[in-house]
Amino acid sequence: MAIKLHRGDLPADVSFGSSVAIDTETMGLNPHRDRLCLVQLSSGDGNAHLVQMPRGPYQAPRLSALLADPKILKLFHFGRFDIAVLEHALGVRCEPVYCTKIAAKLVRTFTDRYGLKDLCRDLLGVDLSKQQQTSDWGAETLTDEQMTYAASDVLHLHALRAKLDALLVREGRTELAQAAFSFLPTRARLDIAGWPDTDIFAH
Repeated sequence: MAIKLHRGDLPADVSFGSSVAIDTETMGLNPHRDRLCLVQLSSGDGNAHLVQMPRGPYQAPRLSALLADPKILKLFHFGRFDIAVLEHALGVRCEPVYCTKIAAKLVRTFTDRYGLKDLCRDLLGVDLSKQQQTSDWGAETLTDEQMTYAASDVLHLHALRAKLDALLVREGRTELAQAAFSFLPTRARLDIAGWPDTDIFAH
């Protein structure tokens, strides 16, 4: 596994093919208050690129172009949060997208465990460490442990997607999942606009 750290934006010579796994690290869970600190990306080849974001205003044209590219599928786990954070920070709408958490909720109805650690263990036999989850991502210099943790959040999403796609086909829920993925950027935009806890479809 190779982990490459970039500051401010992706280098011009980095490409990810037709799909890229993405995750973010922030100072907290409120995009209006807590700044974006790190964006992790992987093409599923066992390597990860980490883009450390300086304090705003954010200027990352190559990363923004990747996120908005309609020919590249963006893979997330709990994409609702990451998509909202990226749109709020960079002003770019991520499409098309795939969320392993949504897929898991549609096919793994026998459990209430949908965390990335749970899915990697159950579907891939991979044990992820979450020790650095609540560390200070705003630090100017990230530790090796932080970078390893951050990379682990994107290294397995392509393999998870393959497993979950097979389960979606088996359960006849592929079309339903795709409709949910298509709505996800709008759900994220509703969160940013002020409806994070409101079910707008409720009576």
